[in-house]
Amino acid sequence: MIQTRDDIRNIAIIAHVDHGKTTLVDELLKQSGVFRENQEVAERVMDSNDIERERGITILSKNTAVTYKNTKINIIDTPGHADFGGEVERVLKMVNGVILVVDAFEGTMPQTKFVLKKALELKLPVIACINKIDRPEARPKEVVDEVLELFMDLDASEEQLDCPFIYASAKAGTASLDPDTPGTDMVPLFETILDYIPAPQGDPEAGTQVLISTIDYNEYVGRIGIGKVDNGTIGVNDEVVIVNHHEPDLCKKVKISKLYEFDGLKRVETDKATIGSIVAISGIADIKIGDTLCSPDDPRPIPFQKITEPTIAMHFMVNDSPLAGLEGKYVTSRHLRDRLFRELNTDVSLRVEETDSTDVFKVSGRGELHLSVLIENMRREGYEFAVSKAEVLYKTDERGHKLEPMEIAYVDVPDEFSGSVIQKLSARKGELQGMASISGGYTRLEFEIPSRGLIGYRGEFMTDTKGNGILNTTFDGYGPYKGDMMYRKQGSLIAFEAGEAITYGLFNAQERGILFIEPGEKVYAGMVIGQTGKSEDIEINVCKKKQLTNTRASGSDEALRLSPKKVLSLEQALEFIDTDELLEITPDNLRIRKKILDSLKRKRAGFSRN
Repeated sequence: MIQTRDDIRNIAIIAHVDHGKTTLVDELLKQSGVFRENQEVAERVMDSNDIERERGITILSKNTAVTYKNTKINIIDTPGHADFGGEVERVLKMVNGVILVVDAFEGTMPQTKFVLKKALELKLPVIACINKIDRPEARPKEVVDEVLELFMDLDASEEQLDCPFIYASAKAGTASLDPDTPGTDMVPLFETILDYIPAPQGDPEAGTQVLISTIDYNEYVGRIGIGKVDNGTIGVNDEVVIVNHHEPDLCKKVKISKLYEFDGLKRVETDKATIGSIVAISGIADIKIGDTLCSPDDPRPIPFQKITEPTIAMHFMVNDSPLAGLEGKYVTSRHLRDRLFRELNTDVSLRVEETDSTDVFKVSGRGELHLSVLIENMRREGYEFAVSKAEVLYKTDERGHKLEPMEIAYVDVPDEFSGSVIQKLSARKGELQGMASISGGYTRLEFEIPSRGLIGYRGEFMTDTKGNGILNTTFDGYGPYKGDMMYRKQGSLIAFEAGEAITYGLFNAQERGILFIEPGEKVYAGMVIGQTGKSEDIEINVCKKKQLTNTRASGSDEALRLSPKKVLSLEQALEFIDTDELLEITPDNLRIRKKILDSLKRKRAGFSRN
């Protein structure tokens, strides 16, 4: 018999990147009494990963729980970035409603549309939270209209259109039901959650059904499956069967060794859980997302949407440069292989494939940011390796035509830069779909563009718009191949011999372009030490010393003035490298190099840009 659990609400917080989801969760935690009054709490406490904290983005969805008026509210904080959309798709299966957070100035953005579409498809009720209403340029009433327009564009039902609106400042910890009346605390949001989000329903007497929607990983206990109890009860030492909607032949008996529920930021061990509870289960070695844990006498899998396929790939390989093995702790192919396959424990949008070479692995993901976060994590853990330029994954249709991944790019730029952006994106096979003026002297451009047209463009875009442009993209399926395109117009300055860079050699080199190194840095033949202004590569000897004669004093070198080197971030370096180059990654350095280091062999192989 179907029953309702009135003492539980399960919600996900969804939004575009940087609209304030994680800060909102912080305030809900604080105001529900999860922390002691004198406890020091970090900002954005849910962003527990170092890279999440530094970049101010959420990468992995996180579970937490608060209690308000004797009702447990399970909250899932989801990522807002398109590259981590796979996380959002999965966790929505665990909840009975969502809070859609929208910035009171920026309004609805591409990722707002993506996450809302997923929620509406699952027929989830939505609470619209207009956040950052204390911003000086906030325009909450206009943003409400934008949100309602978006609902209509996505064919929302009458019930979904009749959603409540909350006006909040997550930073100040306030919420109100009226845009003109500032709130004093988060009570209006808590009350709206209890009133509007339905309590979970299920049959506690039926056979157990728990759909695993998220996987966590812990060095001590291995994989931890997280999901909602849809029917029945689950307890420690229970015998259950794993089945999967997409794998009809899977039927494996396992035993529940540990069961946890969420309380604040902690996982608390429990003996038993029933319908509506979100639980974490450890002790099942190969549990994966999409698995359903069922009673052995009635094994029925819960339908589950397949995760979106990767669109971009890179080759990760053992570093074989002359400086290999000097800076990294983990440098062998075995280290690299183990680490990449371990990442699959938690990242379902990632693919790792072995290649003909035991030293090279093909790693595919949802976008450049997705792969760069993995690279940065590995680098911090002490791994040393090299990666190739990111390339898109093509498909062929039934007639054998080549298809490539397409994106819709939404670009907000100051009016004076719109011409330059249109020119650059058109050269990268982008097609302008729409153009409109928005407030503050900005123009919003909408492009349909191949994914490969955006590889290496973001850095250039920030330079062209003097840091004032906003570029957002959403995946738009596969379309016909748009033809060849040139990634980079400038050539590379290449070191001619191995040694240590000398001021005199660098002084001569800087006349040819922009340098990436400074005196005293180790270089090797075939290493890229700068960027030229011309389209062809130039080899140069930066280890060259001045010939000393009786008329030339060695001290006169000090008078040579070098321009500061250009320091490339990981993203900039990944954008800069061309198809015949690699990025050498160590815990201490990022070095760009040619795939073929020997100058003569490189020319023979036809890698020269001449």
